[in-house]
Amino acid sequence: MSNQDIPAGEQPKFVVVEGPIGVGKTTLTKKLAGTFGYDTLLEGNADNPFLDRFYENPRQWALQTQLFFLFQRRDQLNALRQNDLFQPVRVADFLIQKDKLFAALTLDDEEFALYEKIYQHEIQETPKPDLVIYLRAPVEILQQRIKKRGISSEQQIHDDYLLRLSDAYQRLFQHYDEAPLLIVDTDALNLAESARDYQNLLQYILTIRGGRHYFNPPSP
Repeated sequence: MSNQDIPAGEQPKFVVVEGPIGVGKTTLTKKLAGTFGYDTLLEGNADNPFLDRFYENPRQWALQTQLFFLFQRRDQLNALRQNDLFQPVRVADFLIQKDKLFAALTLDDEEFALYEKIYQHEIQETPKPDLVIYLRAPVEILQQRIKKRGISSEQQIHDDYLLRLSDAYQRLFQHYDEAPLLIVDTDALNLAESARDYQNLLQYILTIRGGRHYFNPPSP
């Protein structure tokens, strides 16, 4: 299914795909952008000069890493908001609220108190998505995907960090109500390589008009 096959008005204008490292959010972001004919808004991990140092020594580099990401994502979203006159047409692989999630995991109490003051000020004007897609998978699946894609800095990520991160995402989306939400368990999906899996998910996405939803893949 391409954007030519989708009736006007059925596709959300600003979609966010979220989930822990290795779950496949950037893969799905790019596929949806291609289907809808949208631009992508991607995390600039490679642009963060503190990220490799954070993976090596989280305690020392957490605050710098989190503040860089917060300012970077704020700038990306504000540019989108200004350029599109409050009508963004994009698929993003990050939700600005997840920055606070990562900060709570990595900062000590004093650092987090400082971070939160900055965070609350910086996100006030950022646009809200029309649909959020939350991808999740067990830690062992996340590790398999991280190893498969072979990004050197990510090979240092331990299971306990992924577990804490996955739990934090679960808490974030347990009561999330700022946009329609679709929760997708990806352990039985191959969105990178299976056209069938992607088309089934896409067709479900196009039925969503509000509220909270769960996607259950059809049996083979």
